[in-house]
Amino acid sequence: MKTSFFIVFLRFTSERFKMLDFFKGYKKFAIGFSILCLVLIGIIYSVLNVEKPLPIYQPSQVDTTLVDSTIQYIRKYHKIADFSLINQNGRTITQDDYKDKIYVADFFFTTCQTICPIMTDHMREIQKEIVDDNEVMLLSHTVTPVIDSVAQLKKYALRKGVNDAKWNLVTGDKKQIYELARKSYLAVKTDGNGDKYDMIHTENFMLIDKKRQIRGFYDGTDPEAISELINDIETLKREYK
Repeated sequence: MKTSFFIVFLRFTSERFKMLDFFKGYKKFAIGFSILCLVLIGIIYSVLNVEKPLPIYQPSQVDTTLVDSTIQYIRKYHKIADFSLINQNGRTITQDDYKDKIYVADFFFTTCQTICPIMTDHMREIQKEIVDDNEVMLLSHTVTPVIDSVAQLKKYALRKGVNDAKWNLVTGDKKQIYELARKSYLAVKTDGNGDKYDMIHTENFMLIDKKRQIRGFYDGTDPEAISELINDIETLKREYK
């Protein structure tokens, strides 16, 4: 009985050593395979975490109250139209002044006592962030060009700390500003008082890319939205690198 048990024990021990020898032979393979798996996991993680580009907004995606009825159906190829307006220094500003630039646009008026002062303060914060950045500019359109003459805009610019090299406050033909607001920037409402060119500006800031496409809408009265906008400017810049 003892002999049989001893023989079984020896066989078990022998088989165990054979298994250990088997695994020893594959030790290098197992280590190499583990390293390969880790590398593959790292690559997959990197691919899945590639920074997503900002959206490109089309008229069909925006609140219809902000979009002229003639373009509400457009789903692609929307761009900011050519323009010619006058800034706070009496200089003509056109799309060429913003060629190959990223810029933030909004609509305001100098006598506004509600959201405009907050919006202007936030634009000034953005100005501080981009003051040394040659890729980025600002553009503010008045919605009351009859009141906001060049002299009025200049006075407002001086009071609000506008840097002329970075930020244009523009006035001009009311019809052109209205059409830019409703057909290009998709940013203002009509007030329905019988004048088809009257506007109620919103708090929206629009981020425009180098192809004159709208890449974001932001609440110009909300500090968190301004932080998001500043971050999105950096995201957009990376598209061009």
